[in-house]
Amino acid sequence: MISMRYHIISLAAAFLALALGIVLGATKINSPLLAGLQGDTETLSQQRDQLQTENAALTANVAAAEKMAESLGDVAVRGVFRPDPNVVLITTADANAADRDAVLALLDKAGAPVAAQIQLTTDFTDPARSQELRTVLTSTLPAGQTLPEVDDPGTLAGAFLSLLVVADETGNSKADADQAATAFTALDTGGFVRVSGSPAAGRLVIVLTGGNITGGSEGDRAAMIASMATQLKLTANGVVVAGRQGSETAGTGPVGVIRADTADSAAVTTVDDVDLASGRLATVLGLAEQDGGGVGRYGVADTAEARVPTLRT
Repeated sequence: MISMRYHIISLAAAFLALALGIVLGATKINSPLLAGLQGDTETLSQQRDQLQTENAALTANVAAAEKMAESLGDVAVRGVFRPDPNVVLITTADANAADRDAVLALLDKAGAPVAAQIQLTTDFTDPARSQELRTVLTSTLPAGQTLPEVDDPGTLAGAFLSLLVVADETGNSKADADQAATAFTALDTGGFVRVSGSPAAGRLVIVLTGGNITGGSEGDRAAMIASMATQLKLTANGVVVAGRQGSETAGTGPVGVIRADTADSAAVTTVDDVDLASGRLATVLGLAEQDGGGVGRYGVADTAEARVPTLRT
């Protein structure tokens, strides 16, 4: 009868032979393979070092460009607008306050007074509240005015805001002061907008937004901002949609939604890096370019055509 001890010794001998075979095989057979792998590792290390060097150089160049844009921005925007370039600033719920203040400062240096500041809330772009928003718009519509016969809430909101704060050639909006006040009060009470002071009408519009929208219903929210901006462009002399890096994301960034549509991108100027000094400069210069009949895509994303517009002479 075979004992348990015999089994144990037999298994130990088998495992020892297997281990010895692996060692010998690796030594005799895989030596050329190991040498090749070592060579590949050295090549990859050299490529990594080269890329790190190139990345450091690019980072330094970008930093230098940003420093120049920040230091020369005040000078670069002087005299770029035509006379009476009143501006309407619309900020979304995720827009950054520092971006807003920096853009306002550049507009001031450019001699472009801000006629109205309108802060959109998260409820404004919430698909769950779109029917409530439509009710407010239709119930406070200025006498004699109409809205487009569409279901898209962004188009409706853009058309409505155009009646309130976009000036025609005479400098007046379609709604008088009392009608505009009534409409804005209703929008504020409904939780859709917040308005600073007494908004007046302007010929140029900046829509300032954040980056890539998150938190649910991203596509609907981004599309609403984009369609609102393109609708405003139908009556305004110029519209720029400026967002932070990430706003160019297709489908979930307002800038990306506009750039993905050929017709919208040919009408509305977009900036994808308003969180940078060069992006804020591009926002103001892009608005001046719109005022002169031009349009562009500016920023650092692959879908941008340049960092900033070409200065007019």
